[in-house]
Amino acid sequence: MGFQIMSMSDAAANRVKAIVENSGAEAKGIRVGIKKGGCAGMEYTIDLVSEPNGKDDLIERDGASVWIDPAAVLYLLGTEMDFETTTLRSGFTFHNPNQTSACGCGESVELKAADLAELARKREAETA
Repeated sequence: MGFQIMSMSDAAANRVKAIVENSGAEAKGIRVGIKKGGCAGMEYTIDLVSEPNGKDDLIERDGASVWIDPAAVLYLLGTEMDFETTTLRSGFTFHNPNQTSACGCGESVELKAADLAELARKREAETA
């Protein structure tokens, strides 16, 4: 059995559905990826999907579809995508066990690739 790459909170699923509903008939969901940039080295990317890429992984929750860029998979294993609104901002957040640090402004992060052996040990311990 494979690993679940990423999960999505209720708030994130609701926001994805709202984005799709407000983006026209071609919109199918969003795509999450990672790019180099920012003062900590990497940034999450979110793009609207009108034509899914067959190489992307797909997660779904309550009718919300999120595709994951294959180049980001090892950095996103075990991540929970959330959506929060505060007094000063609203946006998607990522609770990522592979994050080693973040910049002070919160716009970029430093990520390490997931340790697949450690994930397998945790899974084995949970099912024992």
